[in-house]
Amino acid sequence: MSIELPPETTGYSDRSPPPQNRQILLLLSFALGLIAALITSVGAITDLLVAWVPVSVEQQLGALMLPALEQTVEPSAQQDQLNLLLDRLEARLPQLDPAQSDRDYQVLYVPDNTVNALALPGDKIIIYQGLLAKIKSENELMMVLGHELGHFAHRDHLRQLGRGILTQIVLTSLFGDTSGLERAAVSGTAALTDAGYSQSQEYQADQFGLTLLQRTYGQVAGATDFLARISQPGESLDFLATHPGSARRIKRLNQQISTQGYQLGDKLPLPEALRSPEP
Repeated sequence: MSIELPPETTGYSDRSPPPQNRQILLLLSFALGLIAALITSVGAITDLLVAWVPVSVEQQLGALMLPALEQTVEPSAQQDQLNLLLDRLEARLPQLDPAQSDRDYQVLYVPDNTVNALALPGDKIIIYQGLLAKIKSENELMMVLGHELGHFAHRDHLRQLGRGILTQIVLTSLFGDTSGLERAAVSGTAALTDAGYSQSQEYQADQFGLTLLQRTYGQVAGATDFLARISQPGESLDFLATHPGSARRIKRLNQQISTQGYQLGDKLPLPEALRSPEP
């Protein structure tokens, strides 16, 4: 006995979905492709906006952001010593990036237990007491400072502001609208304090810091010490929240050390002004 299929099912095999299903699949594919294109374009737009921001406007933005941060900053022997170390790294910067030769970076020391370091517009690096307390050698500290200088060299700190704030900054650059810069400063302070860097940004900043460490000491002992220590169970998550992927970063750094043939020598103790009191 023959079995007749309903008319609407004839002509389809089990291997071929009905037309309406194919249309759904096509629409889904189109939607996913559109989302991917939008994500890519957001990154491209951000890069374009960053390129439009001149150093002079970045300095103005930093000056407007500084008052909100200066409330937490304390002039101290620690801050003076941190800036002496930073000056040594700055002397090597033109060798890595000639565009950095006219910059004048400064460390601002915050006596707070937060374990973090930040690169801010206006050539300012924030170092918290909580981070300094975790560091055991001068070489290790110089790697942290060099890493933050790497974020400046790649302008990562501006990318973290977001497209909306960057657009206001660019308009200020083009038309001199200082009110837009003031609005950007208010929004930017919170954005940078809470922002986290991408893996790619962290890798590039690590590479920059490692090269500075090599050129300063002639060897790279201490390059991975801080990341290894902060990754231990029970450590604060503050730093890891804004500087992700420590295990992968350590692996990448060790690979680069091996590839470049860098040596591991002796580590210098922290300057006395930066040592935490013994418990």
